[in-house]
Amino acid sequence: MGDTGSLRLVPHCPRLLIALVLLGLSFTVSVAGAFNYADALTKSLLYFEAQRSGRLPHNQRVTWRDHSGLTDGLEQGVDLVGGYYDAGDHVKFGLPMAFTVTMLSWSVIEYSGQIDSTGEMEHALEAIKWGTDYFIKAHTSPTVLWAEVGDGDTDHYCWQRPEDMTTSRRAYKVDENNPGSDLAGETAAAMAAASIVFRRRNPHYSSLLLHHAQQLFEFGDKYRGEYDRSVEEVKSYYGSVSGYKDELLWAALWLHRATDGEYYLSYAINKAHCFGGVGWAMTEFSWDVKYAGIQVMASQLLMNEKHGVHGHVLQMYRSKAEHYICSCLNLNNGSNVDRTPGGLLYVRQWNNMQYVSSAAFLLMVYSDQVLAGSDEELRCPGGSVGRAEVMAFVKSQADYILGSNPMNMSYLVGFGPSYPRRVHHRGASIVSYREYRGFIGCTQGYDNWYARQEPNPNVVVGALVGGPDYQDNFFDQRGNYMQTEACTYNTAPLVGVFARLMQLEGQSGELDDGIENFPLRASYRK
Repeated sequence: MGDTGSLRLVPHCPRLLIALVLLGLSFTVSVAGAFNYADALTKSLLYFEAQRSGRLPHNQRVTWRDHSGLTDGLEQGVDLVGGYYDAGDHVKFGLPMAFTVTMLSWSVIEYSGQIDSTGEMEHALEAIKWGTDYFIKAHTSPTVLWAEVGDGDTDHYCWQRPEDMTTSRRAYKVDENNPGSDLAGETAAAMAAASIVFRRRNPHYSSLLLHHAQQLFEFGDKYRGEYDRSVEEVKSYYGSVSGYKDELLWAALWLHRATDGEYYLSYAINKAHCFGGVGWAMTEFSWDVKYAGIQVMASQLLMNEKHGVHGHVLQMYRSKAEHYICSCLNLNNGSNVDRTPGGLLYVRQWNNMQYVSSAAFLLMVYSDQVLAGSDEELRCPGGSVGRAEVMAFVKSQADYILGSNPMNMSYLVGFGPSYPRRVHHRGASIVSYREYRGFIGCTQGYDNWYARQEPNPNVVVGALVGGPDYQDNFFDQRGNYMQTEACTYNTAPLVGVFARLMQLEGQSGELDDGIENFPLRASYRK
């Protein structure tokens, strides 16, 4: 975009002008007209009910969905009913499902008060528990974890509602002879994080989750290997490009946070070098690549004096965390995350929004927990910034998602007046099972529903779609799956982001602990 628009700053934030110029963003800043983050939070949590597999509860709010996958695991003699469909199809992939639950749990751990103030805590807990209940089922013995239900290849040949599925529901597992350290590690992280969430609310359930998490970590560490070598069917969909070492470090840090056990912290310290924790300088954080999240979590430990004995290694983790933060802020020298002309972080063509939501969450946690705890500025090669600037950038990404972008479109489905109407989602694109209980076959869905130009009959409220291309263009077409398909791990980090931004809006732009005012609205203008 050639026109950079205009900047209007609140008088107490002169340094923000420098930061926004460094970021190369085009904003008009004002308090008036801020987005309704509470509504965005509510809608985000509703999305997970649309993705449920299994027998739906009586309090199911997404009424166009019905029971599905009720025989999952039957062929293998195990109960694998439940869990989440990851996106617009009907395979249950264990690795992204576990990462989704980890991020939902982290959102609740860091921002429980904010979520509770909106009345959404019960829905957040239900979203987490729907996943962890499934993981308990999937972890059938200390060294067996069911990795996947369904086959992506056959599933993609069909366009059906989940209630009509005729595709393979074969289940795949990892065990001692067919290891999956990455899957075991991420599932351990999810259950450990969830155990913290339920510690006071449901102590027995919390203990059960922690028991499974510890067993899974031991399994993943003892029998090492990438899960996509054991379950080759997953390679084309959720292959483990980063390997398993990041997931084992990730799990160790979550187990340390859940238990305060020295063993798990020592694991993350002793393997910091050989597992890449203090070696990899990242520019992305995702269901596959956990290093940036590990580095931010390790940085948080520096705020506790009792970990001083590990200070040297933790500082190395922090250095790599700050490389990631600075790269998102466009303040590194030569290794920054790309961004669109409208200011959106841009990592990949396919489902780019997953990297945006996860980055926004990590930057927010780092600002709230590390910068606030140390009362320091973030020193990047391109300049120093404080909490206000970091949070302003987080807000710019959230606002882009909600509609402050060149398309004037919310990429959070169901939010605002303009949002994607033809989401690449089988269940949403076909008449609801509750309205029409007649069977819709595999090819019938493609023939009668997939190619329709009309909007989907059902709205997947709260889904964060893949989003625009590198020039901020977005084509709302059902077949444009790179842009119009949504995934559970896209939305999960936004639960924390929206909760925190809602609180900041309620404080009239004042950050905690007397930090200077920063603008509550960063809006794109052509």
